[in-house]
Amino acid sequence: MTKLSNLSQNDIDISILIVEDEVILAMSMEVSLKKMGYEVTGIETSAAQAINHARNRLPDLVIMDINLNNSSGIDAANEIWKSLKIPIIFLTSYSNDKTINQAMECEPYGYLIKPCRDRDLKATITMAIHKHRYFFANKKQVIKEESQYILIEGNLSFDKTKSALYKNDLLIKLTKNEKKLFEIMCENPNSVISFEQISAYVWREELYDMGKLRTLIYRLRQKLEFNPLENVYESGYKLKISK
Repeated sequence: MTKLSNLSQNDIDISILIVEDEVILAMSMEVSLKKMGYEVTGIETSAAQAINHARNRLPDLVIMDINLNNSSGIDAANEIWKSLKIPIIFLTSYSNDKTINQAMECEPYGYLIKPCRDRDLKATITMAIHKHRYFFANKKQVIKEESQYILIEGNLSFDKTKSALYKNDLLIKLTKNEKKLFEIMCENPNSVISFEQISAYVWREELYDMGKLRTLIYRLRQKLEFNPLENVYESGYKLKISK
């Protein structure tokens, strides 16, 4: 019988995909997650299966082994995050700096060394869901644009699928944070995106630093010789969409 003590309704409603090619470990984790009150949408053993599962089932969270047989968990995590904005917790047997640095490039919401204890698993999931709900309160209500390109004033266009910015059809080299700025602004290009939302997405910080945000936009303006963002007083920023 599932033990639901100390679980909120939000915990009970969380669905999780396990991506792990060690079957016994995956099944053990599934049992633990169900005892914690979570729904497990399934177990997948390859990057391709994980991506298809995530697209079809839209779990709230993915626990992803970094090293899958003949495929990369990091590549799968990148695809799932970029296209679906589903939070990722990485699972690995290795704790060396190189592995951690590669995993951090995907900006996961957590990182666990296996075998992990149930209390560590629970704590990591709780923190990941908390952060994600703060950053993307309406994940399943994101408006899907018909076109992958967002046309911006100043002869700019942003390819959402590749996170690539073009000016007069020439690719502009963006920093990691500049790409993330355009990603969050292009989720709902006709809306004002609050300072808090932008800071949370770019730096994963709940309390925004207006100085850091202004510096980022100033450097972007210098690079483009144009400011693609409109500052909406005391509210946030809005893209200058080409009409």
